[in-house]
Amino acid sequence: MVNFERLVSRNVARFISDEIDLAGIKTTVERFLGIAIVGGLLILAVSAFALFLLLKINPGIAGLAGIAFAVLYEVSLYGILEFMIEKRKNFAETVLPDYLQLTAANIRSGIALDKAMLSAARPEFGYFSDDVKLMEARLYAGDTLPGGLRFLAGRYRSPQLARTMRMIIESVQYGGGMTDMLNQISKDLRSQATIQKEIAGQLFMYTIFISFAALVGAPVLYALTDKMITVTSTIWTTISKESAGNFTASAGLSFLKPSPPKITPAQYNLFAYAAIIVITGLGAFITSVISSGSVVRGLRMLPVFILIGLVVFYITSFVIGGIFNTISLGAGAGAP
Repeated sequence: MVNFERLVSRNVARFISDEIDLAGIKTTVERFLGIAIVGGLLILAVSAFALFLLLKINPGIAGLAGIAFAVLYEVSLYGILEFMIEKRKNFAETVLPDYLQLTAANIRSGIALDKAMLSAARPEFGYFSDDVKLMEARLYAGDTLPGGLRFLAGRYRSPQLARTMRMIIESVQYGGGMTDMLNQISKDLRSQATIQKEIAGQLFMYTIFISFAALVGAPVLYALTDKMITVTSTIWTTISKESAGNFTASAGLSFLKPSPPKITPAQYNLFAYAAIIVITGLGAFITSVISSGSVVRGLRMLPVFILIGLVVFYITSFVIGGIFNTISLGAGAGAP
């Protein structure tokens, strides 16, 4: 039995463990590494052999493509982890004002802080309530209240939650009006959320512009260039070197040496696909940063942006191809 955890350094294993905890995934580092390593090797082998045997691609290129697919798989796994971490963080920051208000109300009624926090962990707060219960279990096991609060803050990659727990710890250590402080923090968090929504609304026009450029502008231009290269290549297949030489001689333009395009339509197609995927992917991340301030949220829009960009490319290619065919048929019909 292979021990996958021994295949990586201790720092890498610790980093993966922290990421799994932040994502709230109930699995071990050993199992996650097994999925990552075995899955990557399988994708590399299957994709390389498929490209070599089915599409008859050069073995070296097929191997490089297999490595690229395996890297994409590993990046996708990491992206899923980051997306789940961001999702938990956003949920915790959404319910935090209500949770603090309930905790303040419980303290006002005479309950101790740890009991007040446990009583405020309502079912509608989801896994945030589960983490509060885990914190309470650590307190029962002998951990101090500041240690339990730091544990709760460490369950999420949330600066808001970390600052809130730090303020509560300082209030416990140095004294202060806990009820008033929690209510004020709750009010400030709600005001901050309102301001963020207003900023996102003001930047909506930038989001529309970038989305249009990535989803419509770039695919349409690539499709137009693709058809131009296809038409040019088709024309050059009907022109021989002798006819090209006769053209230059008869026109008295000996310095002109017409030559066929250096790029074939198939090569440009591959370039267009890669460029559209890159541009739409960057568009998804830029749009996410402008609208929400988070790059990770762009992972949710990434497949949609890429799919829309490729669909626009195909539709535009089909329409422009039909227009060129109509023009060529009309010219052929009008010729004597």
